[in-house]
Amino acid sequence: MLPGSQPANHIIVRHALGDVPLERIMGLVVHGNIDLSSALVRELAWRDQSIVWCSGTGRVYSWSRPARSANGLHRVAQHVASANGRVDIASEMVASKIANQATLLRRTLKRSPAVDSLRRLQARARSASGVRELFGIEGDAARVYFGEFTHIVRGPDSAALLATWNGRTGRGASDPINSMLNYAYSLLTAEMIRAIVACGLDPHAGFLHSSHRNKPALALDLIEEFRAPIADSVVLRLINNGEIRLKHFDARLGTSRLTDEGRRRLLSAFERRLSTEIVHPVFRYSATWRRTLEIQARMVLGVLDGSQEKYTGVRVR
Repeated sequence: MLPGSQPANHIIVRHALGDVPLERIMGLVVHGNIDLSSALVRELAWRDQSIVWCSGTGRVYSWSRPARSANGLHRVAQHVASANGRVDIASEMVASKIANQATLLRRTLKRSPAVDSLRRLQARARSASGVRELFGIEGDAARVYFGEFTHIVRGPDSAALLATWNGRTGRGASDPINSMLNYAYSLLTAEMIRAIVACGLDPHAGFLHSSHRNKPALALDLIEEFRAPIADSVVLRLINNGEIRLKHFDARLGTSRLTDEGRRRLLSAFERRLSTEIVHPVFRYSATWRRTLEIQARMVLGVLDGSQEKYTGVRVR
């Protein structure tokens, strides 16, 4: 018998984790080295459902779109609007992002000068004259908002987790908190790409971010207002409740990475958050956060086709 071979009478037992009717599937987001059968890929394409593939760290590297995807002419209009600029849409996205950052701090700190500073920056964003100015306002807001993280991270391992926190760091972060934030933002981007593709728009043509280096600009635009109420909220809750501790990180490669158990806990909490229902602030009906992502993408579609007067961001209270 060759090394690693199985006896002829060996039986491999596979356990199903769960069954979900295809009628309930809105799309599929795959993380890590996961294989999908060609039958499933084909079936989802027939049902006009998209698939988004991500690395084990949550970074999006591919997505599928059915050949008969709807709203082809609207994608043309989207690219024209992206090239010409739509400061009205971009400013509303940034203002909504800052508003939600202020709300999260208000809920956590009750009284803080940072909240007032963010409200002033929110007002400036709404009257900004161009994208360059918006990025400056957004950067000022980020410094104020993340400057308060040392006061709102309060879990049992908060001192150890904050020991290497030197402010917000993007890709390649070497500290645990930024590592969690980056992973949560990647999960949010993947979900937003699925929502954008589902309504027939192009994730690459945005109004705030650039498509330089093939970035999914519209997805990055639309997740701005959801960073605080979804991603940041999940990260803070996991740390503050002691669900993720210092032991759930591995720094052997020079950067702080979540262990498999840490990723499972974050993914589980993220999924619970997406399944939570809210009352949409514009349309006034109940929807899950996952459904709200698609509603906002469809609102962009409505602005492009003229059925929606203006884009209005989601702002939590």
